[in-house]
Amino acid sequence: MKNGLKIAVIGGGSSYTPEIVEGFLKRYDSFPVREIWLVDIEAGQRKLEIVGGLAKRMVVESGLPIEVHLTLNRREAIEGADFITTQLRVGLLEARKWDEHIPNSHGIIGQETTGPGGMMKALRTIPVLLDICKDIEELSPNAWLLNFTNPAGMVTEAITRYTKVKSIGLCNAPIGLQKSLVSKYGAAPEHIYTEFVGLNHLHWVTRIEVGGEDKLDEVMAENAYSAANVTAGEWDPDFLRSLGALPSYYLKYFYMTDEMLKEQVEAFHHNGTRAEVVKRVEDELFELYKDPNLKVKPPQLEKRGGAYYSEAAVNLMDSLYNDKRDVQTLNVRNGKILDFLPEDTCIEVNCLVTGAGPIPLPLTRVPEQVKGLIGAVKTYERLAIDAAVTGSHDLALQAMVHHPLVPSVQMAKTLLSEMLEKNKLYLPKFFG
Repeated sequence: MKNGLKIAVIGGGSSYTPEIVEGFLKRYDSFPVREIWLVDIEAGQRKLEIVGGLAKRMVVESGLPIEVHLTLNRREAIEGADFITTQLRVGLLEARKWDEHIPNSHGIIGQETTGPGGMMKALRTIPVLLDICKDIEELSPNAWLLNFTNPAGMVTEAITRYTKVKSIGLCNAPIGLQKSLVSKYGAAPEHIYTEFVGLNHLHWVTRIEVGGEDKLDEVMAENAYSAANVTAGEWDPDFLRSLGALPSYYLKYFYMTDEMLKEQVEAFHHNGTRAEVVKRVEDELFELYKDPNLKVKPPQLEKRGGAYYSEAAVNLMDSLYNDKRDVQTLNVRNGKILDFLPEDTCIEVNCLVTGAGPIPLPLTRVPEQVKGLIGAVKTYERLAIDAAVTGSHDLALQAMVHHPLVPSVQMAKTLLSEMLEKNKLYLPKFFG
């Protein structure tokens, strides 16, 4: 076996990069990384150099024999890589701003992974990821691609359906819940079991066990499963009790649409869109990263909505590399797990992680009342994925119409027209 592992981080100029580098340093004994390649595009070169400088200082501080390479040459980074991660944002935060603002201006939820905004992000992102996959098929066909580019479930499904690349999608919500339960109960992570049912950003937790004891009702009663970037009020306790499962905080967009929209509009008038808030946090982070005396990941990074993404990614790499056979919540091909969805679709469920890849675990129960929403959102997702690949206006319109947060055909046509126009630069297939 070759001496140490090669990792390629596509979107290496991301503000999240110090977290993934920290993960590699912490796990070096079990996951011996020899080369980290941070790759970005020309527009991201300044950020790549700043964050790359910090990554190099972190490695020097650790004393470990790891080389950090910064490059704009994606093929050079991918060639011979063992693991490739993608954390990119096509159109940068400027595109996200319009994903949020245009729907809000029509009285519709504006969010970067859910609803019309999530659809635009998918249309911009999927062709870029499929292009990257062509390089992976050619230059490192045995590599694992770990995707946490949002919308992670849709991007991973596109890769699964349209390429031969070994791809797994992941999200920070499951690891975030796990950490909050470790803190609440003072239990070791291996003594906590949570079962997830659904899709990326559309899941329900149907089992929580701590040391073998059922704690689902207790956790639901506390109403504490939340995230910095998805707030609004608490869940209605009668609704939660009768649902019999803990919904992801992203489900507030579907179950509490009016409150979430009201909060988005108010937040926009006070602070601008979420994209503009994130831009300010990012600018602050990059100012910190520039400091030549900074040699560790700064705590301010956790203010970004995706805290623990990178920890989830390094956990997964470690388990694949060492055939650990532990349980992780991942975005993988459905097969026969959710029998009311197509087999080649992507779902978010618990998997046993082996050296040959993740094996999705059978579910204890799938509440009847969640199947309709899963089915409706999956119909939208599959239409949007095929629209992204083909550039078909007809498929894009059908995807927009069939998203549960879009109330009418006329609204779907209006949103699609305005949002495609704003994204013209990134959607050449739609504009011939």
